[in-house]
Amino acid sequence: MQYRHLGRSGLLVSAIGLGCMNFGDATDEPEAFEIMDRAIELGVNFFDTADVYGGPQRPDMAQGYGTSEEIVGSWLKKSGHRDDIVLATKAYQPMGLGPNDRRLSAYHLKRACEASLRRLQTDHIDLYQMHHVDRATPFEEIWQAMDQLVAEGKITYVGSSNFAGWDVATAQLTAHHRSILGLVSEQSRYNLINRAVEQELIPALGHFGIGLIPWSPLAMGVLAGRPREGEKTERRALQSEAYAALSDQLTEYEALCAKLGHSSAEVAQAWLLHQPIVSTVIAGSRTTQQLEIAVDALSIELDAETLAELDKIWPGPGVAPMSYAW
Repeated sequence: MQYRHLGRSGLLVSAIGLGCMNFGDATDEPEAFEIMDRAIELGVNFFDTADVYGGPQRPDMAQGYGTSEEIVGSWLKKSGHRDDIVLATKAYQPMGLGPNDRRLSAYHLKRACEASLRRLQTDHIDLYQMHHVDRATPFEEIWQAMDQLVAEGKITYVGSSNFAGWDVATAQLTAHHRSILGLVSEQSRYNLINRAVEQELIPALGHFGIGLIPWSPLAMGVLAGRPREGEKTERRALQSEAYAALSDQLTEYEALCAKLGHSSAEVAQAWLLHQPIVSTVIAGSRTTQQLEIAVDALSIELDAETLAELDKIWPGPGVAPMSYAW
């Protein structure tokens, strides 16, 4: 396993992190325990979940589940590995039906954090992440609430997720005015197919020394390659439209991966590991085998010629303002 600093912080996290979103939904508790046990054996020390995880995720969901945190908490109590991992969770989504049971008010953050601690059966969260930006709540209020949680020993570091570049800048400048560390990480969708964050978000992260944690490294399975004959496709069949729309690019990509002697999934994750802004890649593994494939990507070296070929197949948007000003 390789370990990297989480942004400009002194904290070291495994280059492959375990995403626990599927726990309680696609992955039941016994299998989740096996995956977490295997993660420890492989040297994975970054475990990422959220209060809302444990069932189907929708932007308009009425209420979250808490099940993923409960499963992780049960495993932590049984395994005794709490001090061997960097535990990350998130808050924002509705966890109740009341008007203040959501978003990032100081009122909600205090209660959401305490509820997560109960479900996780621990006294502290190593990385507490804002799951989405809340433009109705000023960052002065958010940082006041986060400062209090740090002072109480309930959280150690603060991260963001799904923020735009200017959200990161606003949050960080507010933190600077308060003379506090501010954000150490930003978790965003980033993969070969979806490279939108390269235009403005990644330059902002680089400027402020904030580490990127990519989620959906395989683009919901599309970059794992099209299903082969006889392969189980219950979940991947949901991507049939994407396979059709990206057919030509996938053909080129699969041919390149075959030439390299690695699977499509391994190359997709290896590409992310070659991006200097990336602190850890979230492997949302539903099985131990998927986790092992993600870890195998650490051994793949992509030379400049291969990286250029990948850019030709999956071009990025360029960096603002050059990408659209001239």
